[in-house]
Amino acid sequence: MTTSTAASPARSAAMPVLIALSATHLLNDMMQSLIPAIYPIIKTAYGLDFGQIGLITLTFQITASLFQPLVGAYTDKNPMPYSMVAGMGFTLAGLVGLAYAGSYPLLLLSAGCVGLGSSIFHPEATRMARNASGGRHGLAQGIFQVGGQTGGALGPLLAAFIIVPRGQTSLAWFSAAALLAMLLLTWTAGRYAQLRRQQAASPSAPKGVTAAGPVRSAGAVALAVTILVILLFSKNAYSQSFSSFYTFYLMGKFGVSVQSSQIMLFLFLASSAAGALFGGMLGDRIGRNKIIWFSILGALPFTLALPFADLFWTGVLTIVINVIMSSAFAAILIYAMELMPGRIGLVGGLFYGLSFGLGGVAAAILGELADRIGIDAVYAICSFLPAIGLLAWFLPKIREERHG
Repeated sequence: MTTSTAASPARSAAMPVLIALSATHLLNDMMQSLIPAIYPIIKTAYGLDFGQIGLITLTFQITASLFQPLVGAYTDKNPMPYSMVAGMGFTLAGLVGLAYAGSYPLLLLSAGCVGLGSSIFHPEATRMARNASGGRHGLAQGIFQVGGQTGGALGPLLAAFIIVPRGQTSLAWFSAAALLAMLLLTWTAGRYAQLRRQQAASPSAPKGVTAAGPVRSAGAVALAVTILVILLFSKNAYSQSFSSFYTFYLMGKFGVSVQSSQIMLFLFLASSAAGALFGGMLGDRIGRNKIIWFSILGALPFTLALPFADLFWTGVLTIVINVIMSSAFAAILIYAMELMPGRIGLVGGLFYGLSFGLGGVAAAILGELADRIGIDAVYAICSFLPAIGLLAWFLPKIREERHG
């Protein structure tokens, strides 16, 4: 009875923190998603080719990927919840820069500022979600991911109804979202500090790190993490092909308008929220390995069928594909945390940073390919990417806490 009573304050405090983190993740990723959402506008305005479009994505993703593991490794030893407020300031500066950039180099610089903001936000927010989970790590990451995925989906919708009709400078209006996020993060950091004090005062309260299975050698852990990064890369490379080029694919193949293509991109991205929550919750019940297998390899039949579908079935298939593939991230992230207990910030930074940076590299390569062989051929090639999920066979089994 004493254990239950001691643990309850920490558990009751977790949900407000998780909801606030999810809301901030929504605002953060919504602002980031405005970058690819404005590609059709700036492509015409600046006379860009697909290679230059891919380079903007690469700049954003590489800026984030270079710093996120470093930020995560540092904050593992020196937690800095309020650093996320400063990170959001970089996102704000980048957003305003994108609105008023007068040249292509300024577009690249502004995209880099948004990436830097992301590199500061994600590792610390990942640790906070882990420690506020009350032991339900999959559920906590699912809630956190729903915010990010929903925010990422809102970008194209906002672009369709605000930015496309009103132009590039209307991006500056979204600086209000950055200011709201900074206020939320200030509250969340204070609430999180209170939660940690409650946990420290109760030895039986969840600390966010499970005493997982057998001790593994550094080589075995490195091999498993490498496989996880490759699996996540296959997912992100496919997703980036849609974030960067789906609107051009729809307009070129089916002759839809810019607004219609943005709405279809919104539907594709919005399905990520359902997949993220589903994958996180189900992973708590049936295990991470099974979710990883399903989420990567299970999309393969649908991706192979996509290049041959008409407009209606293209919309249906892309939603199904994204629901399946987006269920991977929470499972992969928690699996890596259980392989590397006590390195939550490093794991969050590595997987948000490196894997998404590799997705940016893929976007640049796919952009160059699209200039040479056409966007339709690029999607035909991308349809085979989920086959990389076969590497999941080599992942070691881990002992996981199950929650009914």
